[in-house]
Amino acid sequence: MLDKSQLAPQTVQKGLKTSEEIAKFDALANEWRDPQGKFKHVLAFNLTRLSAIEAMIAEHFKRDLTLDSPLNNIDLLDIGCGVGLLCEPLASLGAQVTGIDASSYNIALAKQHAEQSAVSLHYQHCLAEDLISQNPSKITDQYQQVYIKQYDVVLNTEVIEHVEDQEALMNTCCKLVKPGGLLIMATLNRTVKSYLIGIIGAEYLMRYLPIGTHDWHYFVTPNEIETMVIANGLQPLKSQGMSFNLFTKQWKITSNTDVNYLSYAYKRE
Repeated sequence: MLDKSQLAPQTVQKGLKTSEEIAKFDALANEWRDPQGKFKHVLAFNLTRLSAIEAMIAEHFKRDLTLDSPLNNIDLLDIGCGVGLLCEPLASLGAQVTGIDASSYNIALAKQHAEQSAVSLHYQHCLAEDLISQNPSKITDQYQQVYIKQYDVVLNTEVIEHVEDQEALMNTCCKLVKPGGLLIMATLNRTVKSYLIGIIGAEYLMRYLPIGTHDWHYFVTPNEIETMVIANGLQPLKSQGMSFNLFTKQWKITSNTDVNYLSYAYKRE
């Protein structure tokens, strides 16, 4: 039976969420890349997500993915990169990739795997807001101007639903996008269907993810994503859903955004 109390509004103690989430994903870090392990369905999910991301980048920047190094000279930031499941394949297509994560353990594993795979990219243990605060300031008599390194593409995939201050995260993500660049978000919608499939199904019944991986209260609707990107000066482009077939064990891109979805926005030049 559905516990309706899980769908009720909930107050979370300020500052508690982030430290809990980092510890949770530290405990899982060694298992993400095992193709026959407990997260093999997550790896299948990642391949479908990756293909959608590659296609959107190619479309926006008018690149041909059939060519060698089709993403050459595209500066890309992956916020909450984990162990590098998106970073490495995008770097192999020629993108200049920086991956950041709040977990030092994830970053250490990502660096190790990149070295073994001979993939050239940069990993850094930090939060997105650290990239802004670390930048030098130019002080004049009238004002102080902060120089922020910006990126052609900023990825924030399966991160925002683990963050307490979601508006602050979106504000930072948008600041890090270059004019003319893309912001690509991936998360879970906050619907009854996402609770039944994304939590009850994926965590409790099928055990595709450990119990407690997600908190439904932190899921974000496509409209909420759009509202946040517009508030930060970006223009929403489109959203795409992702669905899983229990019989074929395959993921596919769909128009249904009730559970998993990707959302795209760009910054006007």
